[in-house]
Amino acid sequence: MVSYDRMRVGGGGAKPMLLPLGDRALLVRFGTHLGEDVNLRAITATRCLISADLDGVEEVSPTLVSVLIRYDPQKIGFFALSNAVRLALCEPDITALASNKSIDLEVVYGGAEGPDLDFVAAQCGLSATAFIKAHNQAQLRVLATGFAPGFVYCGLHVPELQIARRTSLHAKVPPGSIIFAAGQTAITATHVPTGWHVIGRTKFRNFAVSKNPPIKLQAGDIVSFSGGQKQ
Repeated sequence: MVSYDRMRVGGGGAKPMLLPLGDRALLVRFGTHLGEDVNLRAITATRCLISADLDGVEEVSPTLVSVLIRYDPQKIGFFALSNAVRLALCEPDITALASNKSIDLEVVYGGAEGPDLDFVAAQCGLSATAFIKAHNQAQLRVLATGFAPGFVYCGLHVPELQIARRTSLHAKVPPGSIIFAAGQTAITATHVPTGWHVIGRTKFRNFAVSKNPPIKLQAGDIVSFSGGQKQ
């Protein structure tokens, strides 16, 4: 495990830790709990490391609080890669390496598309109409993609819109489901089980196996929602 005082990705916060994952992966961890600053540092570090195009690196992938680096141990070892990562993340202008896309997704809330809408609104102390208005006003950053192909985590919501996950699972929800919990809104792109609340559905699909890359939204992009309750 390695820590570096000079790694200053995305501003302040705790020093990132570099952790080996077997003999073919390195994890740059910026925190153990999700927060705006921690997530932004992970996204910014990912962009910096991709731009650096380090020898022996096969994949750079962000998670909610860290960056996974897969590498070829025949081309570079853990400590040599750690040093290269340290140098790459000390660059001063990494926040300008890439711009964010913005997208507005039209959502049908409630009904069969969003069976948990009324419960979620009540948990937030709002009517369904007021909750939809608040949800439409939020501009959320894509925190990460993963869990399932094209699955998108967006956040973070204001404290007034933060509720816990469900106590039981939805066995399967369809692609385009807008799901809500833990201070985040997520968007499904395939059929998946979920313990999150299903509040609506969009026609947008973030995964197409025939495309390269197969997903449209990347960590750091900005997502907003519009639409109303199904009548």
